Amino acid sequence: MSQMPQQAAVSKCPSCEEPLEPGDRFCGACGYDLSVVPARPEDSPTLAIHGVVPAPDDVDWPVARDSDGHGHPAPVHAAAELPGTDSGGSPLPPPPPAAPPSAPPSAPAAPAGAPAPGVRFDRPGEPEEYPLQAPDPRLTAEPAPVPGQAPTPEPAAASGQSAPAAPDAAEKVCVACRAGRVDDDGYCENCGHAQPRERDHMEQESGPIAAVSDRGLRHHRNEDAFSVGCTALPDGAPASVAIVCDGVSSATRPDDASLAASRAAGETLLGALPRGTHPQQAMHDAILAASQAVNALADEPATAREQAPHQNAPACTLVGAVVTAGLLVVGWVGDSRVYWVPADRTTPPARLTEDDSWAAQMVAAGLMNEAEAYADERAHAITGWLGADAYELEPHTASFKPDRPGVVVVCTDGLWNYAESAEEMAEAVPLDAAARPLHGARVLVGHALDGGGHDNVTVALLPFPAPSQGAGSA
Repeated sequence: MSQMPQQAAVSKCPSCEEPLEPGDRFCGACGYDLSVVPARPEDSPTLAIHGVVPAPDDVDWPVARDSDGHGHPAPVHAAAELPGTDSGGSPLPPPPPAAPPSAPPSAPAAPAGAPAPGVRFDRPGEPEEYPLQAPDPRLTAEPAPVPGQAPTPEPAAASGQSAPAAPDAAEKVCVACRAGRVDDDGYCENCGHAQPRERDHMEQESGPIAAVSDRGLRHHRNEDAFSVGCTALPDGAPASVAIVCDGVSSATRPDDASLAASRAAGETLLGALPRGTHPQQAMHDAILAASQAVNALADEPATAREQAPHQNAPACTLVGAVVTAGLLVVGWVGDSRVYWVPADRTTPPARLTEDDSWAAQMVAAGLMNEAEAYADERAHAITGWLGADAYELEPHTASFKPDRPGVVVVCTDGLWNYAESAEEMAEAVPLDAAARPLHGARVLVGHALDGGGHDNVTVALLPFPAPSQGAGSA
């Protein structure tokens, strides 16, 4: 039945975006009637997907383990202790040694006419405005060297100068000429070719879940990051975790922000779930931990060196999912998304998150329909993010109990820009994604690159329900 509109607790006017005082009924700047703004839903509902929510007895959530008798919780079951396998069923190889830290590149200057406080633009302008500072090898026309054939000598060698010495086995070899050493700045000492960064393309498979992140075809670096892992609940039941973060391009050190947030959130979830914390509460706490990690970057000397009056503090968005045997929990701040794709493709898929964006705010306020809002140039201005200059932190969480198997897609807008609706995303997800999550994630990243790759692309796939521990993708 119809209800009278209730005033929403909003911090800024949805029409002119001027700050509001608590209890305001009209905007003091433009006079907008705030009673027509719908109230934000609570972050605690448990919703059914394609069915009825089971009775509480149907999901017997385990009780936290006893302490050690001295007030300390039981030891955390770390994800690294769980066996994982690759797509062929073989043990995963040991991780490569970490690369030495290097000073992050300076963040690009914000464009003129920066948005008012409370709104940030996390994507550059039209495709022609994307910088091609370090060309992607996929876009170059240089032919690959023929196996067994010596590299073409450089002009310097032809003129009588000594040719570069062959690099030692422990040193990095140029991906272009296959002969020169790679210096500390990431360039070949022989041909000068810029080498791909470690984060340009990342893949990880952790038991039954996987994630892939790619720089894309237009950006000069990858500002996305992810964290995936598996753990066990106090009763031994499996739980899968995925966190995906997207650095805000207009901020300082967006790549560091996304990395810090994803690590903090992932570690918090993998530490809380084995102690019996409910996944929705654990997700809420993980977002707060991620926020603190990003806030701490604003005080680091690296940020101070890059900070300028027209730049912002390090910032990123976050989206995550926790999958157990009978529960699916999502959490987010920003405009990255979670989609539900059932294994039975005759049943409808669903998008499980709502964007913190200008377009979503206009639609929620009834000022525009969805087509009008997303056609506006301000559509992708985000209204929520993690960072020291965030107007306020509003973590969103929601719980779902799907009544059938499927796969959970956790992704940045670099993917959903090319598969925005739930139906489009379901069409892009391979039919065997739940059984082969790494292959499925690669296919989805390829879908975005084939569409233009105008942004960094990151996606994690989690089968539902969570498979037993140690079950790798087929």
